[in-house]
Amino acid sequence: MNSTKTLIKVFAMMSALGVWAPAADKALIDYFLPMPIRGGLTKDVWGADNVLPRDPRNGLEDTTIKQWCYWDGQIIVGPDGKYHMFASRWDQSRGHSGWGGSLAVHAVSDNIIGPYIDKGLAWPDNQGGKGHNVTALVLPDKRYAVVVSETRPGDVFVSKSLDGPWEQLGSIKVDANGFNARDGRMSNVSVMLRPDGKFEIVPRSGVIMISDQGILGPYQLQGGSIYAGLPGLPTRNLEDPVIWYSGGLYHIVVNCWSERKAFHLTSPDGIGNWKNRGLAYDPTTNFVRYKDGTINHWEKMERPGVVLVKGHVAAFTFAVIDVPKDKELGNDNHGSKVIVVPFDGVAFDRDMRKIAKAEKQKAK
Repeated sequence: MNSTKTLIKVFAMMSALGVWAPAADKALIDYFLPMPIRGGLTKDVWGADNVLPRDPRNGLEDTTIKQWCYWDGQIIVGPDGKYHMFASRWDQSRGHSGWGGSLAVHAVSDNIIGPYIDKGLAWPDNQGGKGHNVTALVLPDKRYAVVVSETRPGDVFVSKSLDGPWEQLGSIKVDANGFNARDGRMSNVSVMLRPDGKFEIVPRSGVIMISDQGILGPYQLQGGSIYAGLPGLPTRNLEDPVIWYSGGLYHIVVNCWSERKAFHLTSPDGIGNWKNRGLAYDPTTNFVRYKDGTINHWEKMERPGVVLVKGHVAAFTFAVIDVPKDKELGNDNHGSKVIVVPFDGVAFDRDMRKIAKAEKQKAK
């Protein structure tokens, strides 16, 4: 009995010191929360059986699927207390392959979950609103920036207001810094303002690029792809990284489109010493669930985005499609939209701090 009590005390002390914590067994996927039902669950809406019933008032969508397919979806909390989403859309009649002609749009909601109301093209007078891989952030001078890539060369638009008007500031410049210049191509770009005031980009290739000269750069490559050689990480078909800072660590979630799984990576400085923390999300699991227990299994969940509130991730956005992309042909009952899934960022950051502290002590 005495030895048992002693062991319990030792475990308690180790937990308090951060040397041992049950949180080490949790992965990012375990911190997603059930989705509140905003408009009622219904089968009277587009989508395959795997996503029905569902709440069409979650996120951004064309509920009639007569006009638009939506993709991307980065949310900024505005000074007006509203939630402003920047996304892309294209004519649904072209099917999913129409994404190459997508246009950047601004949508607004009174609730983080939605529904988001499409307010129209963000820059209708600039190449007809052209924009894909749409993401957004707040600049140090409190202006807002929207960045588009893939169909444009890392073009940056700025405005003093989330409602626009948006002016093209320029295109992102990259200094290969002695590394492979092709890795700096503007595809699937995720941009963040670091706590030290520098800008950081991670594109599809998985290289880290840093600028201390403002959002347009030039960004210097910091090395080769951080994905190379990370244990447990697929060696190909990685895309759609999203990068952020919380809980004392830099985080990347990157999707493997062929395995339909995404992975969570962390770094203490956002440049090196990246570690694969395991599963970030998987649409074949039951993590997309409503508060009444109803489950949706979207065929593809891509372009993850994070919504930071008071320094913690409050929700993720995902671009989702209900069938394989080559089966979404337009003028049918299938399509794509942006969904919003709540996330317990406070608990996540608390646990990640414990794990990082334990690892640091172990390394001494």
